[in-house]
Amino acid sequence: MSNTFNFEEALKDLQAGKDLTGKDGVLMPLIKQLTEAAITAEPDHHLANSTEPNRKNGKGSKTIKTGFGSFKLNAPRDRTGSFEPQLIKKNQTQLTPEIDRKVLSLFSHGMSYRDMKYHIHDMYGIDVSTGAITAITDQLIPELEAWQQRPLNSVYPIVWMDAIHYKIREEGRYISKAIYTLLGLTVDGEKEILGIYLSDNESASYWLSVLTELQNRGLEDILIACIDGLSGFPEAIASIFPKTEIQLCIIYQIRNSMKYVASKNQKAFMTD
Repeated sequence: MSNTFNFEEALKDLQAGKDLTGKDGVLMPLIKQLTEAAITAEPDHHLANSTEPNRKNGKGSKTIKTGFGSFKLNAPRDRTGSFEPQLIKKNQTQLTPEIDRKVLSLFSHGMSYRDMKYHIHDMYGIDVSTGAITAITDQLIPELEAWQQRPLNSVYPIVWMDAIHYKIREEGRYISKAIYTLLGLTVDGEKEILGIYLSDNESASYWLSVLTELQNRGLEDILIACIDGLSGFPEAIASIFPKTEIQLCIIYQIRNSMKYVASKNQKAFMTD
């Protein structure tokens, strides 16, 4: 198919089983044609308003990546190099944010960089470098920092606090990390993640630092804190929120109750 989009040829290609999208897809000539038509008129306005002698100086070619594949774009140039394209910037190599969104979606599902590169190539026929993927995922950092530091409500009726342990790959080996998670119930009955923190292990002293940060973000009181049986945890809570009532999770309530039940009755008690 030529670079000029022909509807009848495209229809024949589709009927013959050719892909609609992808690097050799039916849509690519149309996307290329529309993009080049849109940018052709841009230098005319620039030259008309230029205060220095200047003129068109042919076209330069670069590869543009889109959500439907990639194509060679012939972009207009001027002799002095003062022309700044608006639709496709000088250093821009991507037409739409669709690939960024796809990378972020794959990243959020825990996919490795190698698998993401393979998946993007399989879907769009585009080779994305590890550096490019890193640059895309780094876009999340300011948003994550803003979320971590956002103000909290002054009061939460219930807050569940627990550390979940995961195996995480770090410097080529898998190690255990504790993910501190705080789930709050608002006065309106909505559940809200107050914060997520990472540490090497779970300790009452680290919980104290987490609770101090919550206080600095505007939290003044917790009516009920639901926690596990970690030693020193209730004391850490009391030092920051002295009026908070401690409620052990149901598993620890059952375990603590077992010492009051005769051994011969424990099985029936647990079943009940």
